Amino acid sequence: MRNEGKKKEGNAARFITRNKAVKHLQVGLPLFRKLCILKGIFPREPKRKVEGNEKTYYHQKDINFLFHEPLLAKFRHIRSYKKKIKKARAKKNRELAERLIDRQPTYKLDRLVLERYPSFVDALRDLDDCLTMVHLFAALPAVNSERIQVDRIHNCRRLSHEWQAYISRTHCLRKTFISVKGIYYQAEVEGQKITWLTPHALQQVLTDDVDINIMLTFLEFYEALLGFVNFKLFHSINVKYPPILDPRLEALAADLYALCRYIDVGSRTLSETAQNSNLLEFQQPYNEKKDTRAEESEVRLAQLQYQLPANEPGALMHLMGDAKGADEEDQDTKECKSLFKSFKFFLSREVPRESLLFIIPAFGGVVSWEGDGAPFRETEEDITHQIVDRPSIGHKFLSREYIQPQWVYDCVNNRDILRTDEYLLGRDPPPHLSPFVDNEAEGYIPEYAEEIKRQIAAKKQVLPMPGLGDRDLADPGSLLAEGVIDRAEANEANEQRKKLQMLEKQYHDELNMELQGVTFSAAHSEGSLQTPAGDVDVDEGTGIELDQVDNELTLSKVSMSRSRRGLLTAIEMNKQRKEDKIRLLKERKKRAEFNRSG
Repeated sequence: MRNEGKKKEGNAARFITRNKAVKHLQVGLPLFRKLCILKGIFPREPKRKVEGNEKTYYHQKDINFLFHEPLLAKFRHIRSYKKKIKKARAKKNRELAERLIDRQPTYKLDRLVLERYPSFVDALRDLDDCLTMVHLFAALPAVNSERIQVDRIHNCRRLSHEWQAYISRTHCLRKTFISVKGIYYQAEVEGQKITWLTPHALQQVLTDDVDINIMLTFLEFYEALLGFVNFKLFHSINVKYPPILDPRLEALAADLYALCRYIDVGSRTLSETAQNSNLLEFQQPYNEKKDTRAEESEVRLAQLQYQLPANEPGALMHLMGDAKGADEEDQDTKECKSLFKSFKFFLSREVPRESLLFIIPAFGGVVSWEGDGAPFRETEEDITHQIVDRPSIGHKFLSREYIQPQWVYDCVNNRDILRTDEYLLGRDPPPHLSPFVDNEAEGYIPEYAEEIKRQIAAKKQVLPMPGLGDRDLADPGSLLAEGVIDRAEANEANEQRKKLQMLEKQYHDELNMELQGVTFSAAHSEGSLQTPAGDVDVDEGTGIELDQVDNELTLSKVSMSRSRRGLLTAIEMNKQRKEDKIRLLKERKKRAEFNRSG
């Protein structure tokens, strides 16, 4: 008997290979990849691969969704339409070919965005790769080529600048770190932490070993996703979307302020005529698609974007103002908003301008730069800091500090204004520590991190209570009798005094026991001081005999199941790996100090 009519069960029914899926959908492999990327379908790994380990498997249910996808019929229609254009060109019918190109069908991904992200929070959670991809293509040179169209690059630049403008003006930026790959940023939007990577401002070159078509497919969906996210975010702060080109600022070659936005600052009660009069010159180039002024304006903007690297976020940041109200801000936002509040920065031409123009306003600072359209010049007397990235500078103003760019990033990551002694011109800056590493969890705290903690702790020293002068709380009763403090404050001071005395006594006891060679915890647990440190091998942290600990661990391992024993082994290996890493870092530190001293 034949097995063709036998019903499939198990993995054979739930999974399907890629070749069979392509034949089932009756599409080519490139189109199948594009559909999977747009729909968010990825290969699966079944427990038992029925047709071989070398094949790629997909879930049968996902392929059935693709089979009924309306976008599949649209792609088939576009493919047949392109055949008509190719046929008209082959017959040298130029008029027909041009007419067909002008009427070429298009498609939108709005429905797919809503299908994959039912709520706005879901979209924010999946925004990391989207922002990294958009910023990557925004850094490419705006030159037409066969692989990438210049319109895609301009659109990526626009979307990235809109996102940066919102983050900066709402003070949502939390961390930043400069690495070899680029500059990492982390923002907190509606309770979701979003981390993305932006490349350095260098000339990017497309390599042949990268499949650019797959990246463009991802970018196509990410552009639609980020457009919806920006639309939602800007409307949440009463700002109209999309951005509008200001021809007057553009004529001054001020590409930083070339994009502006009409802001609804609670003035929705204005008359419609006043709004129309204010927006007439801005809306006309977008309402009339055939307006030559709009086309020339876009060409000039594209040239400005290519000549001076990406400063458009400043336009939105300058005109959006403070978006959130004081009652809606949390504690982190208030700290970020006031970090550089009293500072005025000026950027030299060699520093990473785009990154600093994004970071400094996000933390409340005022910033300008060298070039046309700058808010203020270098000769302003109220400039507090000038950021320079060269060994020396000719003319210096005595009223400002000349620092390296790393000082801004370190201040942002530590949420405090650090000393500028180690960041002055001509000096080697201190190590740039990553804020994404938890030193306490890793078990190794770098030396400069400890120094920063000491600087911050020195600023937060407890001051005496108002009205006490030079007196302290050594005698709360006398202060209560004099009427300086009330009875509740006297009771609180008395309790605090007792706690301090207990801690002081405990400290002295520990110190005396250490001098006698006895650990405090072991003596405290046994109730006697008769255990010398040299007779028994005792763990310094817990005061327990190491042989006893080893015996207990061996007995517990024997009584464990195989899965729990494997889990314990994995934990021990991870702990040992962490200790080896810490030991390696300490050895490198000693070697570096030895080389520096030698």
